[in-house]
Amino acid sequence: MLASISLDLDNKWSYLKTHGDVGWESYPNYLPKLVPIVLELLDRAELQITFFVVGEDAARQENQSVLKSLAEAGHEIGNHSFHHEPWLHLYSRDQLVDEFEKSEQAILFATGFQTIGFRGPGFSYSQPVLEILAERGYQYDASTFPTFLGPVARAYYFFSSTLSRAERAQRKQLFGSITAGFQSLRPYRWTKLSTDLLEIPVTTMPWFKVPIHLSYVMYLATYSRALAETYFCNAMRFCWLNRVQPSLLLHPLDFMGRDDDTDLAFFPGMSVEGSFKRNLALKLLKWMNDNFECVTMSDHASQLALR
Repeated sequence: MLASISLDLDNKWSYLKTHGDVGWESYPNYLPKLVPIVLELLDRAELQITFFVVGEDAARQENQSVLKSLAEAGHEIGNHSFHHEPWLHLYSRDQLVDEFEKSEQAILFATGFQTIGFRGPGFSYSQPVLEILAERGYQYDASTFPTFLGPVARAYYFFSSTLSRAERAQRKQLFGSITAGFQSLRPYRWTKLSTDLLEIPVTTMPWFKVPIHLSYVMYLATYSRALAETYFCNAMRFCWLNRVQPSLLLHPLDFMGRDDDTDLAFFPGMSVEGSFKRNLALKLLKWMNDNFECVTMSDHASQLALR
């Protein structure tokens, strides 16, 4: 069965910004250290995936060579917005157009890649976002997260933060609402809009709609690695049995631990060593490649269009 794999290349500053922590304005950066590690691991797993890159990072000279190495290794580059603000649904149309123009230009300059896929930060999207994507010639969107647990994840995130009431209101759609659990797991087209843009949801477990992306698995692994491996493999088998082509989501902190960055201890799963997470990630990605035809998001979209 076909499966796609993508990684939201959120930088340290973007995690701190969303969490409301001080110091993000200086744009602390772990990409030069992280990207070579991830590329080496993907090479060992014999995988090519999609990296959703933030425009602000692509616009910064210190990141451009390391981001270009992603494209040089044959990976797809997608658009993850310019400012990485999980409240795109609050943007005006003019703000959205500016956001896309700036991110596309920065990513093109840094990587040579014209983006045709988009994922909103924090799974943020709106009807204007989707319509503008279609107008700009995007092949697919990948911003929906069909789970009932979005509000639970948001509550945990807020509990560990010092966000003001206004900042929490701004982030009230972070990780999605409970109604997101009723969204389809299978790719579909937004036919009720003025566009038929293809949507490839981030896959959750069929029927139960609980997360199966690697960050959730890493969190389980802090209690029991055997439990985490069993959960992941059985969830993917459940996708196969239900004829759901999985689209697996990765994050940078799936490859980093407490020894790599202490400022991000608030993120679930950061209580273990980075080597532990990298070894587990490699094992699970190899398992995916052995059991599915793993492709980039754009290849997934192209094959869906043919079918």
